[in-house]
Amino acid sequence: MAPEQDSSETTPTDDADGPPGESVTFDREGIRAGFLTCVPVAVGVGGYGVAFGVLARQAGLSVAEAALMSATVFAGAAQIVAVELWPDPLPVLWADPLPVLTIVATVFAINLRYSLMGAALQPWFRYLDPRQVYASLVLMADENWALTMREFQSGSRHGAFLFGTGVALWLFWVGSTVVGAVAGGVVGDPATYGADFILAAVFVALAVELWDGRSSIVPWFVALAVAVGTASLVPGRWYILLGGLAAALVEVIRYDG
Repeated sequence: MAPEQDSSETTPTDDADGPPGESVTFDREGIRAGFLTCVPVAVGVGGYGVAFGVLARQAGLSVAEAALMSATVFAGAAQIVAVELWPDPLPVLWADPLPVLTIVATVFAINLRYSLMGAALQPWFRYLDPRQVYASLVLMADENWALTMREFQSGSRHGAFLFGTGVALWLFWVGSTVVGAVAGGVVGDPATYGADFILAAVFVALAVELWDGRSSIVPWFVALAVAVGTASLVPGRWYILLGGLAAALVEVIRYDG
């Protein structure tokens, strides 16, 4: 667990870029608040984890390998795509090699969005120890990032909130992967039970929480239009990053122009 930091050690001055007034803390209270807030969301993510476990087993991964992948990669969309690119059956010495470069490049493209998401929390992170920041970022996913942005925008000083939410997500994600991998031979295609829609439903619920009135319409629409428009034109999953970059560029033009 990341080291604690007393509130007296980080007292930012008032400025336009960071949270004014009180200190940003990294303590047990922030971790606890993040963990408890994220549990309901983590339960929903767990359903998606079960679906991944099933797909991983169908791709030829063992229960231990599927669990290890979830514990170290910790990125649902990237893991789903990776197992979809996995050869079936698994390659042997005299067969075609595992498409490592294709898998790595695709996962890299999907996860590049985290660079933008982490930058959005910089006004908080600037007052934390690097070890605390990196420990939080390792456990950052789309769902707990959205919860943390809501917490940040509310004026909270719980700098450990992201870390706490990440612990909750990680536990449910890895645990549900094991459940799905064990039941992989019984469940069959998770889409039959609508499990493939779980993540979309979670994102819709989080989007409602992040809605900030009419000012949100333009960047959201731009991100959607660019992502949909480039999905069929650009190979791989680069449309995810392109949609985010387009929305960010529009916001920079709107407020700096």
